[in-house]
Amino acid sequence: MTSSLQATRAEDVTHYQMYIDGAWTDGRSSGRSDVENPANEVVFATVPAGTAEDATAALEAARRAQPAWAALPPIVRAGYVNDLAAAVKREKARLARIVVLEQGKPLNQAEGEIDAVITFLTFAAESARRIEGDILPSDFQNEEVWIRRVPFGVVVGLTAWNYPAALAARKIGPALVAGNAMVVKGHESTPLSALEIARLAHEVGIPKGVLNVITGDGRTVGDTLVRSPLSDMITMTGSVRAGREIYAASAQELKVVRLELGGKAPFIVLEDADIEAAVDAAIVSRFTNCGQICTCNERMYLHRNIAEPFLDKFVSRVKQMRLADPMTNPDMGPKVNRPEVDKVEEIVNDAIAAGAEVLAGGHRLTEGDFSRGHWFEPTVLRVDANDALVMQREIFGPVAPVMTVDSFEQALSFANDTSYGLSAYVYTNDLRRVMRLSRELAFGELYVNRPCGELVQGFHTGWKHSGLGGEDGKYGFDGYLRKQTTYVRW
Repeated sequence: MTSSLQATRAEDVTHYQMYIDGAWTDGRSSGRSDVENPANEVVFATVPAGTAEDATAALEAARRAQPAWAALPPIVRAGYVNDLAAAVKREKARLARIVVLEQGKPLNQAEGEIDAVITFLTFAAESARRIEGDILPSDFQNEEVWIRRVPFGVVVGLTAWNYPAALAARKIGPALVAGNAMVVKGHESTPLSALEIARLAHEVGIPKGVLNVITGDGRTVGDTLVRSPLSDMITMTGSVRAGREIYAASAQELKVVRLELGGKAPFIVLEDADIEAAVDAAIVSRFTNCGQICTCNERMYLHRNIAEPFLDKFVSRVKQMRLADPMTNPDMGPKVNRPEVDKVEEIVNDAIAAGAEVLAGGHRLTEGDFSRGHWFEPTVLRVDANDALVMQREIFGPVAPVMTVDSFEQALSFANDTSYGLSAYVYTNDLRRVMRLSRELAFGELYVNRPCGELVQGFHTGWKHSGLGGEDGKYGFDGYLRKQTTYVRW
């Protein structure tokens, strides 16, 4: 038996295996899929091209393991998850390097992602003693009504490529502490981080079948996981397109589905704002992880009275950003793959053709140090119409379209003119305006006078096309439990 790290090497390519029922396996696959470094397009690893049969085997393993796992006291389950967090902490440097290699973010940002893995796992473990129920009086003598929270059973976790380690941990921690068994499938572009978490789960002794991690494409493996009667709940982070497909595929079995999807966050800066702080936040919230965050600053609305001084500072900062090998901690790394950088280029070219003014960047990088890899300049575009494609379509890349507004009310109107509803940013020192936001901004997550970065004790939730359910905090944890009512008469 070979582990994911002891697999054979040929020409510096590591050949990973899937983790099913406590063992490393190539499964039924006769082929392998390449994992490419987005900074230079070098294939540095392969994974099995998983099959529908592999997905079923993983679900069957989870179904067998789940009753015994659920029978353990929650604090015992939490102990395993805490041990997993400690193992991640010990291997932080190595895990961060793997994130850089498969995803492309700068090393210091990847280290931050591994810190988030530890936080997600430890917070979930801390929730073990907070699983609550209710005892209610009955309408009848000698009777009580008990409402318990119990696990769903088998949870399928489907994760996106932008935070391959953190998004896996965000789901694994609460699912396992709540008493579920789990099957995780990472995105095809970034399958390694979840496999590395599985390796550590195996090392700390999480019982076989409780956590399974498989590889393969969404059309085959993902579809099987979602449609199978062996899975009870689906939690997915990804695109709106994929979310719609999963929602439809799960309908036949009436699955419980949690979807954390895309966003088109407005970044509103009003005339009374702290401009320096707003510029700092706009940079961080747009260009961190090459703009590949669902809560990113996707479109900016600047009050006319401060638009020019804000843009002078913002554009100057953007032009100074350094792009380089992500291992050297530049300001920004590459996009994750070629289709993604193609999409960004298409959106920018469409905006320019429609009349957008390029204030910074605007081009794909293909020369010199950037002759290989998926690089796009940090870009700022001045736009005149809120219905422009660049103001409506999620870019998910290093492009900041900017519009000028005449009032707070106009900014709110433009901000709400979208099918998304994940996050929104507002910079103002007027408390009356702040108090209006919860009623007048149709987004699940609001950032007032601060940059992006949700906290684990909060609730990360999208409205409209940005998703169903949510992650983090007590409400996110509660999403991995269902309620059971018992009428007890004596």
